[in-house]
Formats: sequence, C-alpha cells, structure tokens
Amino acid sequence: MDKMYKLLLVEDDNSLGYLLSEYLGMKDFAVTWAKDAAEAIVKTKTNVFDLAILDVMLPDMDGFELSQKIKGVNPELPFIFLTARSLKIDVLKGFSMGAVDYLKKPIDEEELVVRINALLSRLVQDQEEEEHVSRYEIGDYVLNMDNFDLSYKGQPIKLTGKEFDLLALLAKNKNQLCTHKEILTTVWDKNDYFNKKSLNVFVSHLRKHLGKDPKLSIVNVSRRGFMLRIEE
Repeated sequence: MDKMYKLLLVEDDNSLGYLLSEYLGMKDFAVTWAKDAAEAIVKTKTNVFDLAILDVMLPDMDGFELSQKIKGVNPELPFIFLTARSLKIDVLKGFSMGAVDYLKKPIDEEELVVRINALLSRLVQDQEEEEHVSRYEIGDYVLNMDNFDLSYKGQPIKLTGKEFDLLALLAKNKNQLCTHKEILTTVWDKNDYFNKKSLNVFVSHLRKHLGKDPKLSIVNVSRRGFMLRIEE
C-alpha cells in the first residue's frame, strides 16, 4: 500500500483491542483505538479516517447506534462490525445500518486484514471511476486541476497548496455551502480551533485573488461555513 490508511477501532475489550491495534499497525495501518462509543464519537469529530471497525457490544452504546452517530458526523465513512453475536437477524441488522462488512468473533487477524484491504481497494477504485474534472471555470478565472494553478484571462496567479485545495473544494461546490467542518477535515485533515482561525486567513487571501471579477464572492455563512457564489 502506498498510502497509510487511517482506521478507527472501537473495542472495549482491552486484550482484543490491544492485539488488533498492534497487529493492524504491523500491517502498515494507522490505528486509533477507542474503548467506548463516547471516545469514538470525539475522535471522529477531530480526525479523518478511511474506515471504522466497530464492536457491537460496547459499555455505553451498542455498535449499531454508534454507527448512526458516526454517520451523522461523517456520512461517507465506511464501517465494519465485529460481534460475538451469531444470530442472522443481527447480521442483517448490521448490513441494514450501512455496514460494508460483518465479522464474527473470535476474530482471525489475517482474515480481518484481507477484508480491510479488499474493502479499501474497492472504495479507491470507485473513487477513481468517478468522472475526473480537469478544470473549473470560475467566472473569468480558470482553476486547472491537473497543473494545480489558477489563471485570470490567461494570466497565471500563484497559489499556495492550501489556497489551491480550499479553492478547489469551494469551486467543486460552487453556490453551495461548505461547512467549517467539511473544509477543515478536507483541507487540513483536522477540525480544530487553530485551523479554523487559519481558514479565515486563507479565505481572505482567496478573496483578493478573485477580486478582479465582480461576479465572484466568497460568502461567510455565519457560524456555518463558506460559499463560493458566482452570479450568472
């Protein structure tokens, strides 16, 4: 794997949690281990994960309910259930909740890794099959996604990496709200106070870069996020 995928493991059993986190770490995954649902919810709010592995039987909330809480925070995060339950109704319930896989305890670590790799490979393939957008026309500006540059009527404008990533996200969702959380987790990989302060600075920079076209504005939607508005 070229990329080190980030996994959220939610398991209240200390022995199993330690074993799985260590084993997955040896297999080049970056594992964050939460021992209950409350801790897991906090971690999903402050980190970006590629996959969540949820124990069904947790002390403060069952894994089914937790999966819905996590989907409220990050609806795109795929998850796998781990459970000692073997009833068919529980398996069906897991899949009905949106799980991409369901493993019964005792867990075979090698099988878990195979399942994770297969799921992540499929997700990556699905993303790559999405239509590739090579450029965004933003009023009189063009944002070139292949060359990572912005131009105004053919004249190049130098952007920093973060400025480019932020403008690309806003352009992709033009005339639609991008929440603070969506921006921070996409551009900075972390939703926290310090990055939120930085976001305001970067928005100010982009407003100056886009200032030559009066049809464009980056609107601050109070306490919610930003929107790239393009007047037709």
